[in-house]
Amino acid sequence: MEHEARRGFFGAIASLFKEEEQYIVRPPYVMEGTTFNECLACNGMCVSACEEKIIDRDTQGIPFLNFKISGCSDCHKCLEACTPAVLSNPTKFIQGHAKITMMNCMSHQGTICFSCKEPCMENAIVFKGMLNPIILPERCTGCGYCIGVCPSGAIEVVA
Repeated sequence: MEHEARRGFFGAIASLFKEEEQYIVRPPYVMEGTTFNECLACNGMCVSACEEKIIDRDTQGIPFLNFKISGCSDCHKCLEACTPAVLSNPTKFIQGHAKITMMNCMSHQGTICFSCKEPCMENAIVFKGMLNPIILPERCTGCGYCIGVCPSGAIEVVA
């Protein structure tokens, strides 16, 4: 009985801190207002063409980017492989930018860590002092290279 009450208490506390629904990052080169209906009947050539292996498909077959192992190099391989032409705008890169959750960031919590800064090709991650990384949105392309290397999972791409 005591365990059930404790579990209920902690479950109630956890519900107060529920995370917002995560932003789904779509592949680059998508036209504004794309519905991805064409992807439902596609065999996913963009997934196999991606040289960084970061394009996955959800249960419906709609592609999204998974930055856990790498980032987008803007190689255009997915664009070239997309037979339904959902990916058709070579000038439109990833729709979003990286954001650091300070509560999860080791540097913001007092541990020296530069893991996110090193892979950032755009120099969008700067440190205010030794322990306060910030992402400059005007420089961030949303490529995601900083996400998989973050040891505490403090970085995500947002709209």
